[in-house]
Amino acid sequence: MLMLVTGDNFLQLFLGWEGVGLASYLLIHFWFTRLQADKATIKAMLVNRVGDFGLALGILGYFTLFQSVDFSTIFACASAPINLWIFRNMRLNAITVICILLFIGVAGKIAQIVLHTWLPDVMEGPTPVSTLIHAATMVTCGIFMIARCSPLFEYSPMTLIVITFT
Repeated sequence: MLMLVTGDNFLQLFLGWEGVGLASYLLIHFWFTRLQADKATIKAMLVNRVGDFGLALGILGYFTLFQSVDFSTIFACASAPINLWIFRNMRLNAITVICILLFIGVAGKIAQIVLHTWLPDVMEGPTPVSTLIHAATMVTCGIFMIARCSPLFEYSPMTLIVITFT
């Protein structure tokens, strides 16, 4: 969690993000002899991988667009006019697409939209683990990520609408 919070670039943030996820999966799997705990761990891991894939694609998109993963560089360059991507005769702003990908990563961690199915199964772990996952790690990581990337979301009104209504 410390690496996630203190990192000054997206790469460190992603490594801290994965570290928090790994610690959470190991805590959910505390009672490894119980079949339900095994199933809950696998389900949590698979659903969170979907979100992690979106986050990784978003980071790759920022690197492709700005040739940097450093927050200060990306925040400084994001205000400049950005390329438009054309997909199926729709003009999409690159920042909007990348911010949506980042939000998919966040949605996996904070159990939003269709990526919420893993959260009730986490109760198979010990009670302190369930409390830790709900209050201190997984959900908090997602909220921190939204706060950390808020300067980027400012340039994407469509992403702000998606975040508001989910």
